[in-house]
Amino acid sequence: MMNNRDPKANNAPAGAIDPYILAEALIGHKIDRNALTSASTNGDIQSDYDDLVDVKHDSVLSLKGLEPDKPPRSVHVGCINPYALVEALLGRKIDKCSINAVRIISDVLQTDYDELFDLKYNPCLYAGLRLNEQNRNAEELEEKDIKILDEKDLETPDLSQVRKAEDLEKLGLKDILQTQVKMARMQNGKLRLILHARDMGKTVSNREVTFTLNEMSLPYRKEKGQWTPPNSSWHDVYQGWCDARRMITGFDKFQIGETLGIRERLHMGRGLLDIGSINKFDDPVQGAVGNSWLIAAIFSVFWANPSIINRRTQSLAHPGQGEHEKKRVFAVKFHDKGGENNGPTSTVEVNYEIPVNNSNNEPIYARASDGCEIWPMLYEKAFAKWVMGTSSDRPDITQTYNGDPVKAMAQINGKEPQYFFTERHHASELVGLVRSCSVNFKTINPMCAYTHASGNSFRGSNLVANHAYSVLGWSAVGQKQYLILRNPWGVTEPVSLTSYPGLLTQVEPELWRPASLLDRGGVLALEASTFKEYFNCIGVAK
Repeated sequence: MMNNRDPKANNAPAGAIDPYILAEALIGHKIDRNALTSASTNGDIQSDYDDLVDVKHDSVLSLKGLEPDKPPRSVHVGCINPYALVEALLGRKIDKCSINAVRIISDVLQTDYDELFDLKYNPCLYAGLRLNEQNRNAEELEEKDIKILDEKDLETPDLSQVRKAEDLEKLGLKDILQTQVKMARMQNGKLRLILHARDMGKTVSNREVTFTLNEMSLPYRKEKGQWTPPNSSWHDVYQGWCDARRMITGFDKFQIGETLGIRERLHMGRGLLDIGSINKFDDPVQGAVGNSWLIAAIFSVFWANPSIINRRTQSLAHPGQGEHEKKRVFAVKFHDKGGENNGPTSTVEVNYEIPVNNSNNEPIYARASDGCEIWPMLYEKAFAKWVMGTSSDRPDITQTYNGDPVKAMAQINGKEPQYFFTERHHASELVGLVRSCSVNFKTINPMCAYTHASGNSFRGSNLVANHAYSVLGWSAVGQKQYLILRNPWGVTEPVSLTSYPGLLTQVEPELWRPASLLDRGGVLALEASTFKEYFNCIGVAK
């Protein structure tokens, strides 16, 4: 790490530590030196000093900072990643940046897009959960409350003979005069109505799911024995990952991809690796189960201190095995924090088998944003094995379909979880909490936040109810202060779908310097007052 080159090359004295190499060792990935150099010469919205706005403080300043609230008894946060779920159901990739993806998701999940992300509409993304309207939080459904739909349940009546509104009642629409109207519009003397008509035809929901959706995303097993998701198989990805990494390293070294315009797809075992999409970041992305709480927690710990996260394998020789019979394992230590989704403090070892879709060779559950790293999916698998207390290397990952992101961070880094409920604190206090856990606008203590399970403003807001987000830091633009969040889906919705003020979906280094350290898919900035409106709780593990 010592700098023995010409000291004028980077204005550092001979023998000094190369700051780029040191930074790369700390954050765990390469730094684009040219990009950083050009960014530093273009000025920065964030000055060396902050503009302090006049805020009425309701509490006395304390050297100890904001006092944490009493921990909740149980937290059931979780929303399935619709992009991963639809890709797993269809067996092919969809363009997440296209408006067509919205239509595909709505059609496949049989739900209007604007009703997918609020638990009050009972969408299938919250399968296994129900809304407690009084507390605006989610509760678990019992297995007896879940109905498995078959083809007959999903059949719809023939509407070609409908001539009068009363004909709809004959086809199963009960009491048409009391039927809820979603939309009404007059056009050319004709009244166009959109009615809620679940009496005439069922759709999948949080209580009524297809067999495929149940086996893929819920823990209620209808078929006993070793668990394998539908249309998938367990596949060891280690060797393919090693081969792919060597090829990518070669491409990066000689810049073959840019010189020859190579866009071939490399096979990573049974998984596919798109050289054209590699973006140097391995940020965890949620899959086809509602464990946003776990993926957000893993990334928050990784973001705050990458050295805590194990991202490489080790070979262990077990008793009775020879030198050539070493078992290749991935080892993760988890810490006992009590309650649900928990186990005794121990180091969990897992092999490199993961569930892979048989149609498109893609992982069904957690994956890395760059499509080539495999540690996020192994962390998810190890956590499932830990909370189940099983010795099987094929644990049921759907057992993690809901949980507590704040406690999960502490289970990963061994610290203590602290909860701060937004209704009990002023917006300025919440920003102050994030700032106290940050250095240079970036969190150094892992932080997560989760939204209310329902609300009047989730529609068209680009935010998801009963969903966990990683808190990455804060930013100041003039007198406005923003909290920087990351959706574990790793997707930023098309701008045309976002309509709520106080939310920025494009977070570039010019707005927030640490943005250069991560894949910006799913990263957004939220004004403090807007954060307080949407979010139920923010927490830290320290």
